[in-house]
Amino acid sequence: MIRPPKDKQPLWKINNDKADKKGFRNTVYSVNGNEYTGEWLNNKRHGKGTYKWKATKNMYDGDWKEDKRNGFGTLSVPREDGGYEKIYSGGWKNDKMHGYGTYFYGTKAYFEGEWYMGRKSGWGRMYYEDGSVYEGEWYDDKRHGQGMYRTSDENRYEGEWQDDKKHGHGKYYFLDKGQVYEGVWFEDTAKCGEMKDFCRETAPDPSKYPLPQCYLANSQQILNNAEEDLSIKDI
Repeated sequence: MIRPPKDKQPLWKINNDKADKKGFRNTVYSVNGNEYTGEWLNNKRHGKGTYKWKATKNMYDGDWKEDKRNGFGTLSVPREDGGYEKIYSGGWKNDKMHGYGTYFYGTKAYFEGEWYMGRKSGWGRMYYEDGSVYEGEWYDDKRHGQGMYRTSDENRYEGEWQDDKKHGHGKYYFLDKGQVYEGVWFEDTAKCGEMKDFCRETAPDPSKYPLPQCYLANSQQILNNAEEDLSIKDI
């Protein structure tokens, strides 16, 4: 004889299914006091959810995948008045800031751009507390590659960067004086180049006398030789 299938599952299996966290759940508290409210899959945070840390009171609200922050999410810190203040909003991967996002360092300072595993890498724009701005390439949390740095008085540097310093070919525009320096930089120091007048007639605080013309027979060759010497020292 063939036994007919049971209409009901064993009690142990029913209870086991009830114990598994899947789908949307109300707030679940960890042993350490952290709490999570949101979606689950196979006992792991997966989908949309909000996580709060008991020790720091920080809060994350966004996407999860297999118990880690993945996708788009917002990280906030507590304020003195009891509310929350956003410090990062953007992409996440394996619990780290990854992709495009904005990080707030204060009321005036913030970075918007690309992240790679928790560090600024790729293109990005950084606004500093003193009013200066950097826009360009980043690598491993440092300005690296091509970029433009504008000071609070509108003077600016356009050129190459390495390890967070002006390094390589670049131009520095002294717009307040009506001058421009073009040449080679080495670890934030101008090593060899040429200073010229640039929009001196419209500068707010021009130098007293115009820069004289250079009358060397082969001034460009002298600069080229200096650059070659500098590159040898750099190596």
